[in-house]
Order: sequence, then C-alpha cells, then structure tokens
Amino acid sequence: MIDRNASMQYRRSGRSGLKLPAISLGLWQNFGGDTPRERQSAIVRRAFDLGITHFDLANNYGPPPGSAEENVGRILATDLAGHRDELVISTKAGYNMWPGPYGEWGSRKYVLASLDQSLKRMGLEYVDIFYSHRFDPETPMEETMGALDTAVRQGKALYVGISSYSAKRTREAVVILRALGTPLLIHQPSYSMLNRWVEQGLIQVLAEEGIGCIVFSPLAQGLLTDRYLDGVPAGSRASHPGTFSTEMLTEANLAKIRALNEIAQRRGQSLAQMAIAWTLRDAVVTSALVGASSVGQLEQNVVALNKLEFSPAELEEIDRYATESGINLWAESSAG
Repeated sequence: MIDRNASMQYRRSGRSGLKLPAISLGLWQNFGGDTPRERQSAIVRRAFDLGITHFDLANNYGPPPGSAEENVGRILATDLAGHRDELVISTKAGYNMWPGPYGEWGSRKYVLASLDQSLKRMGLEYVDIFYSHRFDPETPMEETMGALDTAVRQGKALYVGISSYSAKRTREAVVILRALGTPLLIHQPSYSMLNRWVEQGLIQVLAEEGIGCIVFSPLAQGLLTDRYLDGVPAGSRASHPGTFSTEMLTEANLAKIRALNEIAQRRGQSLAQMAIAWTLRDAVVTSALVGASSVGQLEQNVVALNKLEFSPAELEEIDRYATESGINLWAESSAG
C-alpha cells in the first residue's frame, strides 16, 4: 500500500484550517487537447502517489480553452475515483472564454456562469478553491468579491482566492470578503528568482492579513532550468509559439541563469530544484505550483523538497543574479 503523504510536506494556508502540499500540480500546460490522454493520467496518478493533493486549473486552460478541466474531470472519474475527499481542486474565472460582453473579466454575470461551466466540465458538485483570475478595473471590487461569496454560499466552492492582484487591491479584497463572511483564503501570484514583484508589498499584506500564497511559474516559464543554458533545444517550450517568448532569452538573462545554475550545482541541486526551493523559503508561501510534461519531470521537481534550507551566504549570492528580468507576463493585471 502506498503511503501517499509520507514524504510530502504540507503547509497551512495563512491562518485558515486548510493545508496544501508544498508542491502543487498546475495544469496550465500539458493537459489540453494537444497532449496524449495516457500521459496526462500518468502524471496525475504519480502526483497523487507523491502526496500532491492539490490540482490547480482555470476555465481557459487548454488548448482549447476548457479542455484541461474536461480532461481532469475524466481523470477524477476514472484514475482517482473514490478519492475526491483527499483532493483540493481549484479553478478560476477572469480571462476570455466566450463571445460577447459577458465572457471575461469580473462581473457577477461572468464569474458565476463560468463556475457553473467549470463544474459541468469537471463533473463536480463543487471546487475547493475558486479564484478571481485577474483584477477587473471596470467592475466594482464589491461585485467581483460578492460573486465569490455567492459561490461559497451556493455550495459550489469551499474557499475563495484571487490571482495577480496588487498589494493595494488585495487589501481591498480582504476587507470586502471579511465583511461578507467569506474570508480570502489565498493569493496566487507569479513569482520566481527572475520575477520578484511580490516582494514589493504583497508578501507583507499577506503576512499581516493571514492570507496564504501559492506561487505560479516558479521556474519562470522554464527559464530557470538547465534547458536553455546552451540555446533553444528542439521540442522545448521556447521552440514553439505560446506563452514563452524567445525575447526572454536575452544574453543578460542567460548570464543570470548560468550563474544561478552554478550555485545550484554547488548545493547539489538542479537549477529547477533550487528555483522551487527558493520560492518556498518564506513561510508566507504555502505552496509552489509546478507544471509537468512527463512523470520524470514531476519527480525531479518534487526532489526540491529534500533541500529547502539556504544559508545567508547562499541567499546573498543568489540575490546578485536573481533580479527583475522583464518576464512578468501578468504585470498589467497586478499594476492596479
């Protein structure tokens, strides 16, 4: 019998009662219609066996949009049948999903319709965490947060979160949700050694308010791996169109990556493992979301948990190279 939780670390999300695995599986990539179903099932099964109990989705994950939720719904009904109460399933609403004025952003109309569609695609009665995927500058915050509150009161979500909100907007969301009686559980920002915007106020807000933090893209869309040390290999994420732009592979960024890789090697870790461990060094961070294109890649990422400690000297050296690198694709959303 597999002891799924023996080697995984679990961290409490802020001051809530919910614990998440230190590494969660993000399904932004590799779970759409362009990836073989058996590979998807194998990755999810292995993640669960490694103690990864949290699977993170959004309505628009694919391609095509919605297909990641459909594929995960199939896996939940087959490979993971009977394990629903051992899992935390999250999804989000915010980006464009259908034509017309009600298919994106943060209106009550869109947010609640999107959740109903997500539940149908996944074959679920509820999700554990439902997020506002991005701040909507044209919709009153009270309306968007009120929709999240309604989702909980309808029994369609257990907890609510926000993603890519600025420190200022996060504090506003905290106040509104607290008054409604549905406290903000967690914030999901991008964060990596090459994208440190959360340190300019957001982490402090989360710590003061007792809000959890689950970081996405801790590997900087794959930059913080050994994949690009010698250029762009065939078949890599940067070799085909999508969320990775080869413009990120500047000589300045490559120099930083090579220097960070040398530090990782001295620590006895891969660059990816050190990058994940680095994002978890602050107790405010509940979990790091990692993607995986194979079982082997997932297993290597989880090994990061074997060496989470950093000496002051290591952190000081990392700080020399871990600087803003113009890779934050979500900066506009969190600028409000």
